[in-house]
Amino acid sequence: MVDRVKNKIALVTGAAQGLGKTMSELLIQEGAQVILTDINEDLLEKTATELDAPFKVLDVTEPEAWQNVIAEIEKDYGKLHVLINNAGIGAGGDIESCDLETWEKVHKVDLDSVFFGCKFSLPLMRKSGNGSIINISSISGIVAGHNMAAYNSAKAGVRHLSKSVALHCARSSDLVRCNSIHPAFTKTDILNDLINRDPSADIEGKLVRQIPIKRLGQPIDVAYAALFLASDESSFITGTEIILDGGLSAQ
Repeated sequence: MVDRVKNKIALVTGAAQGLGKTMSELLIQEGAQVILTDINEDLLEKTATELDAPFKVLDVTEPEAWQNVIAEIEKDYGKLHVLINNAGIGAGGDIESCDLETWEKVHKVDLDSVFFGCKFSLPLMRKSGNGSIINISSISGIVAGHNMAAYNSAKAGVRHLSKSVALHCARSSDLVRCNSIHPAFTKTDILNDLINRDPSADIEGKLVRQIPIKRLGQPIDVAYAALFLASDESSFITGTEIILDGGLSAQ
């Protein structure tokens, strides 16, 4: 299929690399006008040049920055149909070893940013007609780990916040949907760096052995799920999640 999101205006956070870049690239290929955002200005500008897409530097933890970007999009494009809250960070630590600074930082980037994105984008998305908010969570928001207290908490929060937003939108009779995506281990540059840091540790093998279909996820797997949710093909889907984990959570 082609032009699955033709003429839609989309905003993607954390778009300079990894999942954000791949999702943006696929949306562009399928006809959307994508505004790339990221806090890393140099890398963002490089990606924007590569994808031939407009970009805006955005610190997703700052509400005023969100308001400014949304206002600029309304001025420049008049509409916003798709919001992908993708920006995030990971941090380890069990409940005893996780310090307050790490706890607050992870929640600020991984959860508060999603709150700001949904809150400040909704008025423009509502005026634009059919819309889709796609919040990138993680399998860690479904299945907990003993050593990921802050990350588990934040990503689980994204899952439930998405449901709350979806119900609010349905109740207020606007045409905006909201869902979350929950990938398991995905071969982004960040994961590749971790795998290559110590080849003797066989990190990739250990991760793969946890997945029933015996492979890691690829960024394009997540991108196709986001494309589906961004398109009108998913117009009856809201308040739910897409789990991309190769069967991990089915065990």
